[in-house]
Amino acid sequence: PDLDDKNRIPVGLNSLLIRSEGKLILVDTGVGTKSVRAPGAMVIEESGRLLENLGREGVSADEIDIVVNTHLHFDHGGGNTVMEDGVPVPAFPRARYFIAKGEWEAASHPNERTRGTYLLENFEPLQDAREVELVTGEAELAKGVRLLPAPGHTEGHCVIELESGGRYGLCVGELSQLPVMLERLAWISAFDVLPLVSLSTKRRMMDWAVEKRALLISVHAPFPGLGRLVAEEGGRRKWMQEKEDL
Repeated sequence: PDLDDKNRIPVGLNSLLIRSEGKLILVDTGVGTKSVRAPGAMVIEESGRLLENLGREGVSADEIDIVVNTHLHFDHGGGNTVMEDGVPVPAFPRARYFIAKGEWEAASHPNERTRGTYLLENFEPLQDAREVELVTGEAELAKGVRLLPAPGHTEGHCVIELESGGRYGLCVGELSQLPVMLERLAWISAFDVLPLVSLSTKRRMMDWAVEKRALLISVHAPFPGLGRLVAEEGGRRKWMQEKEDL
């Protein structure tokens, strides 16, 4: 995409709904409907339509069984909660929220570098309602749905691996903001708190994605954010946009 006069690029904001073994699993909740304090020069043009879009698929908030946050930045966990009578409460009242323990701790005790992207109202009410599962390492959420550590963007950042009938998928979270950043491993966001760890994580996971011909699901690519990495000559890789479901 072209840069604007402030060196900004437009990105998408996608959530993922998974059906497995009769469970409904939601990966990332976007910015949400609460007022948002976007850090720096960011501008949020469209947001807060997650519940509306779920409704179009015939899914209500109280039907969601599991919510997973790849990490707790405001644009991935903002829809975890909604305001009721001026108080933030869980947006998905029946759901268990799965979050990496290290990510929860980093979000709860941010430093000068990270505090602009963590908003307490997006996750503290979940603990108050006793709806949080803090995960250490890998976790199987349902058949064919696994939460995997993928540090770099944040220390506790995770991705979601999918498997169905011998086919694979990967919700990449913030491994990249644009597909070209999966093609070019060294292109890493300035927001990543551990950039060299990001590089190692991305290399390992994109090697796996090419080997498995995995469908890659991008949170920040233009909707629907689906594609595959295809190996080319000279060790290069090419993002090929897809429209299929897993």
